[in-house]
Amino acid sequence: MGTPSFGPALPDDTRRLKSPTALRIVLGTQLRRLREARGVTVAAARKAIQGSGAKISRMELGRVGFRERDVMQLLTLYGVSAEEERQAFLTLVRRANVPGWWYQYSDLIPSWFEAYLGLEQASSVIRTYQPQLVPGLLQTQEVARTVIKLGHPHQSADDIERKVALRMTRQEILTQPDAPLFWAVFEEASLWRLNKNSVTREQVQHLIEIAELPNVSIQIVPIYSRAHVGAGGPFTVLRFPHADLPDIVYLEQLTSAVYLDKTEDVKLYIMVMNRLCTEAATPTQTITLLNDTLKKL
Repeated sequence: MGTPSFGPALPDDTRRLKSPTALRIVLGTQLRRLREARGVTVAAARKAIQGSGAKISRMELGRVGFRERDVMQLLTLYGVSAEEERQAFLTLVRRANVPGWWYQYSDLIPSWFEAYLGLEQASSVIRTYQPQLVPGLLQTQEVARTVIKLGHPHQSADDIERKVALRMTRQEILTQPDAPLFWAVFEEASLWRLNKNSVTREQVQHLIEIAELPNVSIQIVPIYSRAHVGAGGPFTVLRFPHADLPDIVYLEQLTSAVYLDKTEDVKLYIMVMNRLCTEAATPTQTITLLNDTLKKL
């Protein structure tokens, strides 16, 4: 019986993944499938690379960087001898170990948010609900600066400006080739929390303009709306163009974040998002609401 082939042949959907975070998850999934297909235990895999069982688990979850030597030793243990397949794995390892563009900001952002940036960059669909603020991918520079100052009142002016630059660079994902579909739902009250009419006017105008992009949908929950299913807090659902990357729900907290990928959890949040979309103003109604807001400023 021949050895089953689970190695990454680098199909188009893998080549399109530019985020090292996503590539590590794909690589880890491939290694786990190979191990399970060959009936190799975690203990045996750990012994092959002279590491711990925890390291094998972290590798298979894509939560650590990969050493080429470790991957080659695991492939040998799993019976992968074809040179073309081994080289495909090596290519994936090298791509997964290339730092993302956000690496230059790593001294400013926590590791749990670095992980989100990598997943965001790899996504094909981003759906987000924000009850308090205009979503970060839609904020103007001045609004981003105001929000960042509120959250980090003791940081230096230089660090604040670098964080603003990071947020502005993130926004380029919406206009790049193969941009993800971005679907945002947020509360109308978010617009009125800005401290100056001029800032609000600029933000509202920006929302009207960016909503013209074919991959962007914006829905606002009007102030007069009653309590709704999104009252529990903000969340983001990410979907990816690769079968080895499951949908992920991102829940950000003050000092950490939670990533949910269990099917039942993701289904619940997608259901909530769908209900929010039916309760909010439609994208067309939202543009009307935004134009009406401009008249009041």
